Amino acid sequence: MIAFVTGGTGYLGRPLIARLIERGHTVRALARAGSEGRLPAGSHVVTGNALQSGTWADHVAPADTFVHLVGTPRPNPSKAREFREQGGEIYQKSEAKSEAQQRIG
Repeated sequence: MIAFVTGGTGYLGRPLIARLIERGHTVRALARAGSEGRLPAGSHVVTGNALQSGTWADHVAPADTFVHLVGTPRPNPSKAREFREQGGEIYQKSEAKSEAQQRIG
């Protein structure tokens, strides 16, 4: 399986990526510039801004699985909505490109 993970440097993302890699899966993970070193070893880094889909959307395909874990510790409602909308929009675009089989997040 090939997974694309947003929020890969976070509380849930790091252990998820590490476990996927342990199980033999390929993982591409989004990280902000300067945070790439926080991703687990073995992941393929995609540097970008989660709220600027143009910086990473082209790197989703050909993932089988899209895991959207982007967030902030204490989001206000509008920020949480913005994160969900970005993930949904990218998923819809990438699904047409990669014929994604699964969506988690």
